[in-house]
Amino acid sequence: MTANATTPYIGGFPDLSATGPLVIDYPAGATAGGVGDFWQRPLTDMGETGPDKGKGAKYLLLAPGQKAPKVKGYTIIQSPTNNVFFAFRVLDPDPKKAKALVESVKIYPLAEREKPKPVKLIRPEGRSWSQVPPRGLAYWERLNDIVQREPVMERDRMIMAMLRPLGIEKGKPFNPDERQKKILTEGAVTGELMAQANSFATREEGARYRPDSRWDYVILFDPLQEATGYTQLDQRAKYFYEAVTTSHGMVTRIPGVGQAYLGAHQDANGNWFDGGKSYKLNVPPDVPAKLFWSVTLYDSLTRVLIDNEQQVADKSSRTDITKNPDGSYDLYFGPKAPEGKEKNWIPTLPGKA
Repeated sequence: MTANATTPYIGGFPDLSATGPLVIDYPAGATAGGVGDFWQRPLTDMGETGPDKGKGAKYLLLAPGQKAPKVKGYTIIQSPTNNVFFAFRVLDPDPKKAKALVESVKIYPLAEREKPKPVKLIRPEGRSWSQVPPRGLAYWERLNDIVQREPVMERDRMIMAMLRPLGIEKGKPFNPDERQKKILTEGAVTGELMAQANSFATREEGARYRPDSRWDYVILFDPLQEATGYTQLDQRAKYFYEAVTTSHGMVTRIPGVGQAYLGAHQDANGNWFDGGKSYKLNVPPDVPAKLFWSVTLYDSLTRVLIDNEQQVADKSSRTDITKNPDGSYDLYFGPKAPEGKEKNWIPTLPGKA
C-alpha cells in the first residue's frame, strides 16, 4: 500500500529465523531505504538518511537471540522480530542509472558471503495479486499466523490477553467455533470502520497542516511508536490502516534530507472526495523540494493507487505537465479530463472514494 508512481519501489520480506544472519549489501547512490521489524518500526534507515549517508554499506541483520558473529566491515542491526521488511526506492530520474542501482543491491545469508547467489527480482506485472490486508475471518487467520511465528514482547502481553478468548494464543492452534467465528467476522467489520474514522477523520492534536487548510500530516507519531508514558496505539493504528512502513527519514525536519508527506480526504468545503466529481488543485510555484514533488490518488477502501483504465495515479514535477505563466501548476482529478488539460489530469472512478 501507499507507494507513489514517481520512483520505483523494491521490497522483500526475509525471515531471519530461516536465513540466519543476513547481509544487505547496500550501494552508494540516489536511494532512500531501510529495514523495519514486523511491528513496522524502523530498525535502520539506509541511503542518505542512514548510517551510510548515501555512500553505501554492508548491513548485517540478526534475529532475536542471534549473537553477532566476529566479522568486520558490517553495520550490525539486531531485530526484535524474526520477520523483517526491507525496502528502498531509487531517486535518480535516469532510468538506466535507476536500473543499475536496483541490480547492485545484494542480499544473502552471511554463511554464503564467499559465494552469494544472485538476487532474484520478481515483478508482479501480468498476474493478479493484492497487498491489501484480508477482511473477515481471513484477517484473524493472518494475525494468528504471525503471532505463532514471532516472540511475544513485553508490550504485547495485554493485547495477547485480549486475543486469548478469541481463540488466538501463542503455541496453540486457531480453531474458532461457530460462535467465535461470528464474533470475529463482525468484529473485523467494526474494527475497519473504526480504523477508517481514525485515519480519515482524525481528531489527533496537531494533525492539521494549517488551520485554514484541509491537509493533514500523514505521520503523527514517533517511528518507534512510543511517547512519554504510553505506547502510541491510536496514532499507529491511524497510519498503518492507510499506509505501510516508517523510517526516520520520513519524519525528518532537516532541510534537503528525507521526505515530507501530507494527505487530504476532503475538499475545501469539507466534503469527502468523490470519484464521480471533479476537483482542481493548484500547486504553487517554487515548491521547496530538492528532488521532486508528487501528488498521488488512492482508492480509500483499498488504500492503493487508484486503478483507473489509463493506469495513471500520479502527477509530479518529473512528469510532462503544463505549467501556468506564474510558475504554478493546476492539477485536475475527475472522471473526465477538462478540455485541453489532459496532461494535468488524474482519472477518478465514479462510486469510489
